[in-house]
Amino acid sequence: MPQRIFTKEDFVKNSNNEYEIEYRIGEVGIGANLIVEKKNENGEYEVIQPEMTRVDDSMFIRWSEPFEGRLIYED
Repeated sequence: MPQRIFTKEDFVKNSNNEYEIEYRIGEVGIGANLIVEKKNENGEYEVIQPEMTRVDDSMFIRWSEPFEGRLIYED
């Protein structure tokens, strides 16, 4: 399965004091079977369940703080 690696710097703070990353639907599909993993202090990835929303042609991943991680999705 393809993946997108992201860093803390990729997050943007929104008006609700949450941090979010925006992906275009064309980049990661319609959102079916998305897995978000957060890198822990040992450098290993663990699955988390962030808030995810879609607006028009974008998908947003929201979390209380920025983190290093990856998004795994189906083609």
